[in-house]
Order: sequence, then C-alpha cells, then structure tokens
Amino acid sequence: MKTARAERLISAIDIGSSKVSALIARQTENGDLLVLGTGQRESRGVTRGCIADVEQAELSVRHAVEQAERIAGLNIDRAWVGMSSGGLDSMLAPVEIELGGDRITQDDVDELLQAGRANIQTGGKIALHIQPTLYALDGVGGVANPVGLHANRLGVDVHVVLADQSPVRNMDMTVRSAHLDVDSLVVGPVATGLACLTAEERELGVALVEFGAAVTNVSVFIGGMLVGLETIQKGGSDITDDIASVFGIRRAQAERLKCFHGSALTSPRDHQEVLDIGPDENGVEPGNQAPRITKAQLNAVVCQRVDGIVTEVAQALKTLGFTGPSGHQVVLTGGGAELKGAAEHMQSALGRTVRIGRPTGLVSIPEAHSGPAFSTLVGLIHYAASERVEQQSGYELRAEHLGGSIPDLIERIKRAVRENF
Repeated sequence: MKTARAERLISAIDIGSSKVSALIARQTENGDLLVLGTGQRESRGVTRGCIADVEQAELSVRHAVEQAERIAGLNIDRAWVGMSSGGLDSMLAPVEIELGGDRITQDDVDELLQAGRANIQTGGKIALHIQPTLYALDGVGGVANPVGLHANRLGVDVHVVLADQSPVRNMDMTVRSAHLDVDSLVVGPVATGLACLTAEERELGVALVEFGAAVTNVSVFIGGMLVGLETIQKGGSDITDDIASVFGIRRAQAERLKCFHGSALTSPRDHQEVLDIGPDENGVEPGNQAPRITKAQLNAVVCQRVDGIVTEVAQALKTLGFTGPSGHQVVLTGGGAELKGAAEHMQSALGRTVRIGRPTGLVSIPEAHSGPAFSTLVGLIHYAASERVEQQSGYELRAEHLGGSIPDLIERIKRAVRENF
C-alpha cells in the first residue's frame, strides 16, 4: 500500500531558441500538480537550441525565473531543465540470455542487464536517459515484467538517449550561473510525451513531432515509452526568415505577418487580401516604399518552407520505422503547431492522422502557458513528479558519464527494474 505523498515544490525551465520559460508548481498530497507561478522571456544567446552566449542566456533564464517567483510569492534554488538539441541521439542495445526453460527470477533480469554492457556504447556522448523497453520471452516481445514466468530465452532492448558533451555542459553552466542547481537535464521529447500524449497512445504507438522555433524533434513511442528520436535543424524561425528575405522586411514584421496572417493552407480569396506590414521592432511604421504583400504571396512562402520541413519529418519517421498498424497516429506540438493549418497540411502530406498536442494535467495553469509552445515546460513538471523518474539516468557531470562507463549505466538500469516493475 502506497503512503501519502508529502507536498513538494517542483520547478522547471525550458530554454528554447525563441523563448525561455519557467514554471513553479506544488505537488499536493493527493498527487495534483498545482501551478504557483510562470514566467517567460525572449531567448537570447541561444542558437538552434544550444547555448551560444552564456551571459545573454543566463539573463534570459534569470528574468523568466524571477517573474515566476514573483507570481508564486517564493524563491526557488533548483529546477528541472529541458534540452531539445545538442547532438541528440537514440539507440537500442539488444540483449538476450539463455535460461533453459527455468522460472525467471530477479537475478536473471539483473544478469540480462549486466550482459548488455558490451552493447551500450556512448561514443563519447553523455547518456541522459537509459531505460529497458518491454522484455521478450523466446523471441516474443511485449512483456512488462518477466519475473515469475518461464522461458528458454530472455531478451530486452535497452533504450539510451545520448547528447554531445559540450551542449550539455553549456546548458548546465548557464542555469547554474543564474544561481540555480540543476536537478536533471531532461531530453525534450521525454518530457513532452508525458504532457501531450495519452497513456493509450504511448502504449499502442504514436509519433510526436515537436515543431519548435529552430529545431524540430521527431520521436516515436511504443509500449509506453520513447523508443527512438530524430532531430531536424529547422523550425518556425526559418519561416520567419524566409518571409523577411523574400519581401525585404524586418524580422519583427515578418514574425507578425506569420503569426497573424500566415497559414499552411491556401485559398483563392488570399489573392484579394493585401496585408498591413506593421511597424518594425523600433515602432517605426513602413513608408511609401514598403512592399505590397498579398496573403496569397505570404502563404506561398510559408507553404514552401513547411513542405520542406514535413518532407524531412516523413524521412525521419521512415528512419525510425514508424510504419504498419502502429504508424498512423501523429501528434504535432511545439510553437510551430500554432501556425494556422499546420496540422492539416502535415496530415495531407504524411497520409496519417495528425492532431495538435496541448499540455494537460496541471491545475490552475494560465491560459497564456497552456498552448503547444509550452508542452515541454509542462512535461518537465510531470517528469519530475513521476514515480518512475529514478529509472532515468538524469544528468551528472561525473567522470563515468563523460567516459561512458557501462557498469554505472547498468547499475542504474538494474535499480530501475527493481523499483518500477
């Protein structure tokens, strides 16, 4: 029988290419996650999801956190941090041992995971997440807990999410420069999946497309867990840049046009609507030399870039093996999902059902922070509150992580199995 949870504070920071957002929540005794404060600032010093200027990025983090603290009426000294770029890689290490038909014990499971040490090669990267997938008995998969069953052969695929060392170090250093300890660096898709996907979707098979400002992550969930991911170095800011370049206007004006008038769907009526370009970032209105832009011209630029991104998404899904009966459901989230017609465009191009994923599960979250752009932020709170969090390796700048020590990774996996299955 589980004991009642003690109330605790959970803080999360999502450092993206366009914005830095922070959230402070309290997990109540009955397990509810109550939002106490949120904050958001323009992201500076971040390029394609990676830290390019620590001082600028640290200021963005500090201001977002201070805003959340003022609303919550308290100060925090630590946070869970999302990481959506930085050479992210995913691998499955298959392991199998012979049992001779005997009944499976916990020692057999430990031996199986120990046998996987030669198959987990970090290649100089840092392992941020390590998780055994469903077990297989005599080649038949789908077993969550094999202990107590009989089999001649016991197998499992160990899923590992890796990241390059330098982006991880820089992200950690940036948050600590803002006088905050890092509870853990969490890969974006791992957190986002908890916020946007239902348990049934994760179990039956679903693809999650996080259409961010500068990075698009494509991940696949099967059997209740993340089993693969691909990163595309393109996002919504590339649409903005295309608009600014084609029409010779400022980025602030291009962003405004994209957000208020842009669409990934076209209509014959678009040719009749001439758009107001609006002021630049300094409030200066366009003069008589300003270009004449119709909605049709704008959306032609938008659709061309979206087509390119969706093509790469389709290739990523193919690489991840997202086919067959479990390869039909796609969930689109991230700031790019707020582009008008994005889901419909992707559904038509991929030939799969696409829905927009919005974060759920938090009480009293402000409407401004409840959209797809904040899925990772909300997911970090879910991840921190999850009773299964200990099965992840988390992030520690220790010699064994940097050197990719396999015994240490295996020990964490073994603890995960004992505690969660």
